[in-house]
Amino acid sequence: MIKKYKRKTNLVSAIQLRFETDNEKCLFNYHKWGDEQTCKPYDWVVENNGEIYTIDNNSFQSTYQLVTPGKYTKIAYVWAKEAESDGKIKTKEGFTHYKRGDMIVANDPNFLDQYAMSQEQFYELYDEYEQ
Repeated sequence: MIKKYKRKTNLVSAIQLRFETDNEKCLFNYHKWGDEQTCKPYDWVVENNGEIYTIDNNSFQSTYQLVTPGKYTKIAYVWAKEAESDGKIKTKEGFTHYKRGDMIVANDPNFLDQYAMSQEQFYELYDEYEQ
């Protein structure tokens, strides 16, 4: 069942990569979440509780808010559901592999901007939204 969640108070450190390159589609690639991820010009590098990854510029701009220089908080709601089987999903940065029981999370109710994380990590970061 899909439910709506709100991020618990938790700051992330982030910096936008404002580099111009000949290849507008890729600054660099890295391996994370079981697959190759791509960082594009103007994407954000985020440090979240010791984990480092990139977030697509449009996704970051629409879901995070500046708190103090270099520190941001996620202000947007997310929608999530428990994975019924192992699989992978396409994100804006690449593919993310997940296991049965992990959470598939989206920044929109139609699951167009989605990612996955362990259930334990998800519930450390999010509370169910009570209307």
